[in-house]
Amino acid sequence: MLISPAFIRSLLLTSTFSFVLPIVLLGGVLALLSAAEQIPLIEAIAQGGATKLLQFLSVFGSGDPLQGILVIGLTCALVGGLFDTYAFYRHQNLRDG
Repeated sequence: MLISPAFIRSLLLTSTFSFVLPIVLLGGVLALLSAAEQIPLIEAIAQGGATKLLQFLSVFGSGDPLQGILVIGLTCALVGGLFDTYAFYRHQNLRDG
C-alpha cells in the first residue's frame, strides 16, 4: 500500500498544530498571569497562579518548566498524529466499502 502525499501533508499539519497549540495556550496563560501581576489588587492571586503553573510544568519536565511544556507539546503532537492516522484509515475503509 502506497502512502499518499495527501496523507503525509495532513499528518504533518495535524502534528504541527497539535504541538504548537498547547505551547501557545500555556504560554498565553503564563503571559496573562504575568501581566495580571502588575495590577495591585490581584497581584497575589496572579503570582500564586503563575507559580502553580510553573510547578505543574516542572512535574512533566523533571524540574524544568521549559522541558515540561515541550513534553506536553510532543505528547499532544503524537496523539494528534495518531488520531489523524485513524481518521485517514477509517475514511479509506468507508470509501472503499
